[in-house]
Amino acid sequence: MNKLKTIIPGLVLCMALMGAALLLTELAGQLLGYVGVVEGENPLSAIFTAVLLGVIIRNTIGVSDVFLKGISFAMSIVLKAGIILLGLRLSLLDVITLGAWGLPIIVACISAALITTLWAARLLNQQRSMGTLTAVGTSICGITAIMGTAPAIKAKEPEISYAVAIVTLFGMVSMFLYPYLAYTFFSGDPVRAGLFLGTAIHDTSQVIGASLIYDQLYSSQQVIDTAAVTKLTRNAFLIAVVPLMSYLYFRNSRAEKKQKPLWELFPYFVLGFLFMAVLRTIGDTTAENRDLAFGLLSPDLWTELWQGISHAGTTYFLSTALAAVGLSTNLAIFRRLGVRPLIVGIIAALTVSLVSLVMVSLLGGWI
Repeated sequence: MNKLKTIIPGLVLCMALMGAALLLTELAGQLLGYVGVVEGENPLSAIFTAVLLGVIIRNTIGVSDVFLKGISFAMSIVLKAGIILLGLRLSLLDVITLGAWGLPIIVACISAALITTLWAARLLNQQRSMGTLTAVGTSICGITAIMGTAPAIKAKEPEISYAVAIVTLFGMVSMFLYPYLAYTFFSGDPVRAGLFLGTAIHDTSQVIGASLIYDQLYSSQQVIDTAAVTKLTRNAFLIAVVPLMSYLYFRNSRAEKKQKPLWELFPYFVLGFLFMAVLRTIGDTTAENRDLAFGLLSPDLWTELWQGISHAGTTYFLSTALAAVGLSTNLAIFRRLGVRPLIVGIIAALTVSLVSLVMVSLLGGWI
C-alpha cells in the first residue's frame, strides 16, 4: 500500500499532462482549421505536445521528488503493459512475417551502429567503456541495453550517465523529426515507414512515440504495428550482443569478466506481446470456424473486445508512459558532456538512420 502511495502522484501527473496536451492540440487544430496532410486531420500531435511539455516542465520549474517514483513506474511498467496490449492488434502470422522479413534490416543496422560507434569513439580518444555503452545503446534498445551492458564491462557511474544522456538526446530528436522523415520517404508504404522508425530510433519508448506521432499526423495505425514488431525483434538481440560486447571489451584484458546471467538480459515483455498475438489468432480462428470466439463470444463481440483493449493500451497506457519520458528528460547533464561524446552520438545516430533508410528502401517492398 505504501509503495502504491508513492507511485500515484507521478502517474496522476503524467495522465494530467497527457490530458493537457490533448486539449492544447485540439484547440490548436481548431485554430489551424485541421489543415493536416490528411484532409480533416489535426496537423499537430498530442504525443509530441505531451513529451515537449514534459521536457519544458522538467527543465524550467522542475519536478518534485514526490512525483519521481510514479514517473519511473510509468516509463517502465506502464510502457511495457501498453506494448503488450498492442499485440492484440496483430495475428501471430503478422508478427512472424514482419519480424522475419525485417531481420536483415535489423541485423544490418545493429552491425553498422556497433562498428561505426566503436570506431568513432576510438578515433576521438573516448574511453572504451564509454564507446561500448554508446554503441549498444544506439544499436539495440537505448537505455535498457546500456544498463544491461554496464555491469558486464564494469563501467563507472559518470560513463553510464553520459551514455544514457547521449542516447536520450538523439533518440528524443529522432522521435520528433523521424515521423516527418518517414512520411517524406515512404508516405505510400506504412510497412516501410514502420520499419524505418523501428530500426532508426534508439529506445523502445522513443520508437513507440514516433510511430504514435506518425499515426496522429497521417492516420496510419499499420505504422505503429510494424514499428512495434520491428523494435521488439531488435530488442531480442540484447541476449546476443551484450555477451559479445563484453567479450570484445575484455578480449585483451586480464580484468575480471563479470556479466549478468543471460536470462536477466532478455526483454520478457516481448513474450507478453507474442502471447497477445497468439490470443488474437485463436480468437479470430475460433470465431471464423465455430462462430464463437473461444466458444464463448460472438465474432462481433470478440472484435469489439480486442479493439477496445488494444485501443486502451495505445490511448491510455502508452500516452501516459510517453508523457513520463518528457518529464524524466533532464537536459542539465548535457552541459557536462563536452563536444567529443556528442560527436560520437551524432555519428552513431546518422549511421543507423542512413543504413536503415537504404535497407528499408531496398528490402522493405518484399514484406
